Amino acid sequence: MTTHDILYRLSETLATRRHADPETSYTAKLLANGPDSILKKIGEESAELIIAAKDGKRLNIVWESTDLIFHVLVLLTYFGMGIEDVAQELRRREGVSGIDEKKSRTK
Repeated sequence: MTTHDILYRLSETLATRRHADPETSYTAKLLANGPDSILKKIGEESAELIIAAKDGKRLNIVWESTDLIFHVLVLLTYFGMGIEDVAQELRRREGVSGIDEKKSRTK
């Protein structure tokens, strides 16, 4: 299984949780509680990743990165998006200077 496969499968699984019972599905509960609940988890996981990185503990960095990526995917799901939306943007940015890409954004 490739990295591509697992991210797409997870994104698809999360999409199915939109209609699951929040009493039996953690993801369904997050989705039912709305973006504030999901954003709170993203904030918590981001802070935990920062701490793990500051400590230099490789396994903890992997665990917290996984948690953060999972919750970002839940947020994408909430807004009707998935990993393909992110992958498409990464493809668009490939080979473009980060400085140039940032300048090209219109808000």
